[in-house]
Amino acid sequence: MSVKIRLARGGAKKRPYYYIVVAHSSAPRDGRYIEQVGAYNPLLKKDDPNRVKLDIERCKHWLSVGAQPTDRVARFLDAAGLIKRQPKNNPIKGQPGKKRQEREAAEAEKAKEAAGA
Repeated sequence: MSVKIRLARGGAKKRPYYYIVVAHSSAPRDGRYIEQVGAYNPLLKKDDPNRVKLDIERCKHWLSVGAQPTDRVARFLDAAGLIKRQPKNNPIKGQPGKKRQEREAAEAEKAKEAAGA
């Protein structure tokens, strides 16, 4: 069974707080986990040192035995210098949707006709 290093949500409604845990990949998000290796509080400012807390030694151990971090946890581990995360590039994400492109094409055509008349 594969092991993941991922976030488990805690905190009250609209006041999120996440635990960075090592869990089996089939375990529920907020359910049973093997070990808690850190915490993440997204409500704190980005430059606050208490925003992300990691137990570096335990993270190193779990990475050495093959635990796979999720994308968000990989960002935290990269910032801590434990792993090197490859940035993802999705150039299509910044483009408008299909319907908006069709609308813009129709508007451009109307403007072209108006300018020609």
